[in-house]
Amino acid sequence: MGIIKVENIRVFANHGCLKEETAIGSDYRVDIEVKANLKTSAKTDALEDTVDYVFLNKVVREEMAKPSKLLETVAQRILDRFFNESSLISKATVCVSKINPPIGGDVEMVTIKLSKKRKK
Repeated sequence: MGIIKVENIRVFANHGCLKEETAIGSDYRVDIEVKANLKTSAKTDALEDTVDYVFLNKVVREEMAKPSKLLETVAQRILDRFFNESSLISKATVCVSKINPPIGGDVEMVTIKLSKKRKK
């Protein structure tokens, strides 16, 4: 098994429970880690034998563009797409962070972290 990480994907999106959050939008950070068998791709040097990080980034950007009240919902959508669209992924973790959240304090970010494993 091997690990592919795509870190600090920066996006602007409109998530939140408050009307102002969905109207104005906020900055977000997404970090992903996927486990996959990378032995074949290490030997073949072929993109189709691995989990393409361009694909991972594309899924994150597409799902972050769909407004949701909760970051948990967004993270779950990202995980579901990873598993539905790539049979090579055996486990994935997604962290979605809202930067400078409007929670009445000096808080750099809040983060939701979800993981999913492929059922055998």
